[in-house]
Amino acid sequence: MSHSLTASASSKGIRWILVLVSLMLLSACKGAPSKMLAAPVTGYNHTSAAINRFTVNDAGGPNLGPHQGGGKQSCCGVVPREWTPGLRAIVEWEKDPDPGGYIKRDQYGQLDAQDYKRHAANYSRHKVTVEIPQYDVPGNLKVHFLPCNQVRVSVDNVKPGDPRYPYNFPMNMPEPKVCPD
Repeated sequence: MSHSLTASASSKGIRWILVLVSLMLLSACKGAPSKMLAAPVTGYNHTSAAINRFTVNDAGGPNLGPHQGGGKQSCCGVVPREWTPGLRAIVEWEKDPDPGGYIKRDQYGQLDAQDYKRHAANYSRHKVTVEIPQYDVPGNLKVHFLPCNQVRVSVDNVKPGDPRYPYNFPMNMPEPKVCPD
């Protein structure tokens, strides 16, 4: 009988220790909220070129056909929970100026490697650093590709088309013959 009382007391002691350890671990997790948040990446291409690939602060975005965007998202970039003055984004992209250009195919429908190399030789690669406008509530990383290799990025929780959105550009923007430097 004394053996079972000792075992019972011992298991109660172990349970109390486990409860205390669990409470300490939970209280350690209740620290301040993270300063950074994960954010899906969305792109908008306002040009006649194709955006083959792009990154914003090293987070990859979806490829974009001419005058397309907003439908696909990639996961994930990182954005500050709170906006600070001078907040910037680094955007890198590859552009195909002739997305409808013909590329030979073999009898099985596979791209001809040499003809693809000819086409891809016209791709251009770009990199810019842009300011991110002030936001109150963080949202998706939204990247707008504009004529003349101009880029705009927003992080707000407002969708394009809303009057509060900072970049309500038409999807089919006219492209100048000569771009300013």
